[in-house]
Amino acid sequence: MEKYENLGLVGEGSYGMVMKCRNKDTGRIVAIKKFLESDDDKMVKKIAMREIKLLKQLRHENLVNLLEVCKKKKRWYLVFEFVDHTILDDLELFPNGLDYQVVQKYLFQIINGIGFCHSHNIIHRDIKPENILVSQSGVVKLCDFGFARTLAAPGEVYTDYVATRWYRAPELLVGDVKYGKAVDVWAIGCLVTEMFMGEPLFPGDSDIDQLYHIMMCLGNLIPRHQELFNKNPVFAGVRLPEIKEREPLERRYPKLSEVVIDLAKKCLHIDPDKRPFCAELLHHDFFQMDGFAERFSQELQLKVQKDARNVSLSKKSQNRKKEKEKDDSLVEERKTLVVQDTNADPKIKDYKLFKIKGSKIDGEKAEKGNRASNASCLHDSRTSHNKIVPSTSLKDCSNVSVDHTRNPSVAIPPLTHNLSAVAPSINSGMGTETIPIQGYRVDEKTKKCSIPFVKPNRHSPSGIYNINVTTLVSGPPLSDDSGADLPQMEHQH
Repeated sequence: MEKYENLGLVGEGSYGMVMKCRNKDTGRIVAIKKFLESDDDKMVKKIAMREIKLLKQLRHENLVNLLEVCKKKKRWYLVFEFVDHTILDDLELFPNGLDYQVVQKYLFQIINGIGFCHSHNIIHRDIKPENILVSQSGVVKLCDFGFARTLAAPGEVYTDYVATRWYRAPELLVGDVKYGKAVDVWAIGCLVTEMFMGEPLFPGDSDIDQLYHIMMCLGNLIPRHQELFNKNPVFAGVRLPEIKEREPLERRYPKLSEVVIDLAKKCLHIDPDKRPFCAELLHHDFFQMDGFAERFSQELQLKVQKDARNVSLSKKSQNRKKEKEKDDSLVEERKTLVVQDTNADPKIKDYKLFKIKGSKIDGEKAEKGNRASNASCLHDSRTSHNKIVPSTSLKDCSNVSVDHTRNPSVAIPPLTHNLSAVAPSINSGMGTETIPIQGYRVDEKTKKCSIPFVKPNRHSPSGIYNINVTTLVSGPPLSDDSGADLPQMEHQH
């Protein structure tokens, strides 16, 4: 990790922190997620190993790119491409919602990225605005796969699910351990209205309050989920709310078009088995009208190529800057020795330039030493039959001149190298500069989000909560990857 220079803190959470860093060799700006001492904390180790394993499998234009994995002093370091803008930042800049075309492009890429994960039997489980990065060219990249996992095999159940309540599907709220890809589709539905209107769709401040918001809009839970709720000890003594009058999406958001409402309602179907797959969503009229999907697919490829060129140009620019700084430092320490042969044609002066890469003090010490040894000529008699002592001027950067004719004991100082470069290390401190971050949207019901990518000094619209339910379905515990050996990571630059 010594090859990275720490530029400042991007965000921190209960499992670690994210830093903005520069690769000293290439000049590339990266984001490094530094986990806590994972060997001492089983949960941190579990999350780190899970994210490493899944991101090594997943390479897609709409997923954040994992560049390198390192471990030092019991801590895991994940090196990602650096993207400092999120959809949450857009929502803070435009509190009344984003433009139609912007939402259309964002949703197309979000669904495309999630669909790629689902095609590899991986569910993200924590889709929300702050986990969706947006590059300078407008390319969306899903990040924070700490809670992602492979789909369970038949008969297996999921454990210790932790996610953001506002985007949590009803099957998760009641404690169903047999959930699947539909939980990500539900989160997409929550994002649809939030990006258009600028406000969270279901901002519950507790699990029961979250269920109330959902039922007020979408109606009663399916019988299976009602039964799980009634038998769940977490909700002991609590009854499901009775909804006398619903407020469907079209009534709540009358300004939204029918096609937008239809897309949201399909994603937010109360029955997870009836929610569409991502591939079906991409064929929805919202994306197919006016040939948007085909047209934007070509545009997206150009955006991806532009981002790649920007990274390449940034590397070259940083390398040129680094070389210039190196040359400037050498010029300041340079001494020049000009040797002129007086026996040559006086009209033709042959100069030989020597760059002495040493300090002035080193040169003076060498001169004194050579005076003591009475070295009085520049040409060795063994290699030259003409024993000529040329008229020589010895000049240094201090403008002090010594005439070799008057003082023949002065010899050429030895060529020495005394260069050193000192660069800050990512492992020493955590840097002194902190990147300024704007505040999150603040709400009385807002709870602080504590995930590795959360930005500092912000109140997140999404708290992290443990459901901690006692399940009614028995089954063997799901094996985890926390004990798996980390495969060799191929470094990319």
